Amino acid sequence: MPKAKIGVIGGTGLYEIEGLTNIEEVKPKTPFGKPSDSIIVGTLDGTEIAFLPRHGRGHFVSPTEIPARANIYALKSLGVDWIISVSAVGSLKESIHPLDLVVPDQLIDRTKSRVNSFFTGGIVAHVGFARPFCPCLSDILYKSALEEGAKVHPEGTYIIMEGPLFSTKAESNLYRSWGASIIGMTALPEAKLAREAEICYATLGCVTDYDVWHETEEEVTIEIAIANLKRTADMSKRIIKRAARCIPDKRDCQCASALQNAIMTDPALIPPKTKKDLALIIGKYIH
Repeated sequence: MPKAKIGVIGGTGLYEIEGLTNIEEVKPKTPFGKPSDSIIVGTLDGTEIAFLPRHGRGHFVSPTEIPARANIYALKSLGVDWIISVSAVGSLKESIHPLDLVVPDQLIDRTKSRVNSFFTGGIVAHVGFARPFCPCLSDILYKSALEEGAKVHPEGTYIIMEGPLFSTKAESNLYRSWGASIIGMTALPEAKLAREAEICYATLGCVTDYDVWHETEEEVTIEIAIANLKRTADMSKRIIKRAARCIPDKRDCQCASALQNAIMTDPALIPPKTKKDLALIIGKYIH
């Protein structure tokens, strides 16, 4: 099985990255089923990268049905320490315009139907999540976007809704009253699972529209979203390439040791199957 330091999870409109060499397509097996699609592993400017299309090539996986545990586990099994997530989002602020980019620093979870932890089946861990995105990787993404000439916002609160339907106007205005910046359907449970797996995770949010709160803009439709995504796809790919060159070999952030004091269950009480299934994640703490 090939190895990669960086994982890229592509969202709507981003199904591949040009410029990869030494390409190998892999289908890692996980205790949580199959990932969204096969993973393309290759070299980009001397750095090994694993690319996974979140919705599958051809976009056949609904946001609620994304096998997030399998996706994160599969990338972990390839040696990934850093995940760059690319997501389509709607703007909840007048100052964040369609075609802008946002590197969010906070999350509000409004999902209802998703398994959001590896720690089930007889093991409990309480992992810190006050800063849900890796500050080091987020800073790299922001600076890379600036250097590529993008209009990018360095922070913002990302509302994660269940989907697949878009918001009602009442919901959109409620989220605005909370001070949220953008809204989308996919950063959770990815960010939670990445933290549990001690992987650095950050999101590049590609703004497609003003959601449905904006009175002077057209109401959001999938046609508008896709058209704007196509316009930001090339920029996103350039940012990923630049960011990949800037990611350090050594991690100094808290993401790398998130589980150190988080596992609460007496090792003797953890069921053997659970211990086996999670060995990739908990192995350095529980044998």
